[in-house]
Amino acid sequence: MRAAIGFILVTITLDILSMSLVVPVLPPLIQSMEGGSAAAAAHAVGIFATSWALMQFFAGPVQGALSDRFGRRPIILLSNLGLGLNGILMAVAPDVRWLFAARLISGITAASFSSASAYIADITPPEKRAARFGLVSVAFGFGFITGPVAGGFLGSIHPRLPFWVAAGLSLVNFLFGVFVLPESLPRDRRAAFSWRHANPMGALRLLRSRPGLSSLAAVQFLGLTAQNALPTITVLYALNRYGFSLRQLSVLLGAMGVSSALVGGLLTGPVVRRLGERRALLAGLCCGAAGFAAMGLANTPTLFILAIPVLALRGLADPALVALMTRKVLATEQGALQGASNSLLGIAGMCAPTIYTESFALFAAPRLGWSLPGAPFLIAALLLAVAAVLARVKAKEAVLS
Repeated sequence: MRAAIGFILVTITLDILSMSLVVPVLPPLIQSMEGGSAAAAAHAVGIFATSWALMQFFAGPVQGALSDRFGRRPIILLSNLGLGLNGILMAVAPDVRWLFAARLISGITAASFSSASAYIADITPPEKRAARFGLVSVAFGFGFITGPVAGGFLGSIHPRLPFWVAAGLSLVNFLFGVFVLPESLPRDRRAAFSWRHANPMGALRLLRSRPGLSSLAAVQFLGLTAQNALPTITVLYALNRYGFSLRQLSVLLGAMGVSSALVGGLLTGPVVRRLGERRALLAGLCCGAAGFAAMGLANTPTLFILAIPVLALRGLADPALVALMTRKVLATEQGALQGASNSLLGIAGMCAPTIYTESFALFAAPRLGWSLPGAPFLIAALLLAVAAVLARVKAKEAVLS
């Protein structure tokens, strides 16, 4: 079972890496395919990002419902295999159309996050889920933060190398899982497959079908939207506000990844045991709001960097929140719940890039007569503050109901 947990954490990391590893190389690769036009490349990159999130929105509930019906193991393994084969397709794509088709497939195959999270819920007692989901947050954050760093390094060697590396990691993980991953969902706990639950709207209806669950889902959506500020705007912000070099950016992103890993791996379990899931959720949201606000107001790179450990404590919120949500559904609905959460991730992924890039473009420009380049981080802080207010009352109702 320890090997199975390790496999699941690696799978989640690879899901996120499949998206973030290509972040540094995808724009220049598209630009080269578009004849060197920066405007055409920017337009294409926006379409790629939105389409990837859209595929997550649709595929997450389907994978979750399929895993409730056929078990977690086959869905997770097929997703890993598909992710590896898709990486090869992206590596050899001859033009933008092929690259776009491969990116859509990537959004579908990378949706195994829902099945993997349901696997964790299957094998973990409710009182220990927050600590286990803390490790999931480590894997998630590690993939988000380190992917662009590794992608930039590999892309400097060859622009197609990140795709080959992502493909190789997924295929190796597939073979590893064939031998070490047992099934976590017994046949007597499986549910019949229903398109009513497998489509995104049906999956989201599940979030409204249990007392307190819809409020927790709203808190989750606000948190996901806020967290998207980091991969969306951090590199652009640090380059333009502080003039960071690529090496400094690597150190900055690495510091974010290490801080997130320390919180998820070392602090979440003890904090949840001491404070309880509801208070840990509130503490994480408040620290996240404070960290984003400090980043948005920092007028020197030193102050910006000092805000990173505060922001990292936001990682206390996610595992506690997911643990609270898993208590609200039956054992046969864990996959559907995680699929619905994956749809929320997809919606946040479609909305957040526009919110943060456009606010940066608006408030960083002097045409307003004044500038506030940290506006994207302040928006993220506001979203987490609203989530904390909502959780202050609703999380208590969820615990008592």
